[in-house]
Amino acid sequence: MTPAETEERVVPPDAPAERLDKTVARLFGISRGRAMEWIAEGRVRVDGKRAPKGAPAPPGARIAVTKPPPDQPAPEPDLPIRIVHADAHLIVADKPAGMPSHPLKPGETGTAANALVGRFRELAGVGRSGREGGLVHRLDTDTSGLLLAARTDAAHAMLRAQFSGRTVEKGYLALVAGEIHAGGEIALPLLHDPRDPRRMQAASDAAYAEEHGARPAVTRFEPVERRGGFTLLDVEIPTGVMHQIRAHLAFIGHPLAGDALYGGPDLPGLSRHFLHANRLAFAHPDGSRARYESALPADLSEALRRL
Repeated sequence: MTPAETEERVVPPDAPAERLDKTVARLFGISRGRAMEWIAEGRVRVDGKRAPKGAPAPPGARIAVTKPPPDQPAPEPDLPIRIVHADAHLIVADKPAGMPSHPLKPGETGTAANALVGRFRELAGVGRSGREGGLVHRLDTDTSGLLLAARTDAAHAMLRAQFSGRTVEKGYLALVAGEIHAGGEIALPLLHDPRDPRRMQAASDAAYAEEHGARPAVTRFEPVERRGGFTLLDVEIPTGVMHQIRAHLAFIGHPLAGDALYGGPDLPGLSRHFLHANRLAFAHPDGSRARYESALPADLSEALRRL
């Protein structure tokens, strides 16, 4: 766990005379509410002494703040996650269904980030957010498959740039309701469904999409095989918007099998949606072209066999 850090700033000689909480907020670039929290927690010193939030902070005063350590995933080395590849720059892991990618709130456990930090402790300090545990992207909780994490800040920046630049090959296997006989592309922006905040909504009206801040999203698919009124698709997404594959395929009338949130039909013996991140390909920080694959897990293979 990264230790807390102390920073010190001097109130400029021409600064207006203000309360301590306002001064801390201005000097350290935080909200006034956060400044008051730090003062109440005893993290703020004025010329070496604690002071209340309403105390004056005159020009020339030395304000020291001991910042709380970043919120990082608790190490859980015994969580079930398969390490597909590990080197000095990155980790590729195969996440099981039912496991969130990373914590969404302080103290949350049971996520892929907890599992990875438990095995590779340096991941706790890598990434834009302490909770990400070095992860470069994420998967829905009930989506299984390949996750990529960076072991250094340099590798994280390089890999994130590839995701942002849409140069990472992200492949999935998806079983959808109905028969699809030809491949296609869905290029519709996505936004949160105003009727149900759990869902994403495809916006076919450009003006509506722009007005509501919809995010660009592109989903490409090819049929692999058709069985019992379902189609197994090979899917690629250059973009990465929340629920992208699920929302796009539901929009064209072919929701994922087992995806109750988007209207997908149940499959006997399957307790989650049929979506597996089966391949990742990208430029490795060492200069090579990396490619990793993951076979369908047992629950999806069995559900497909039963068709």
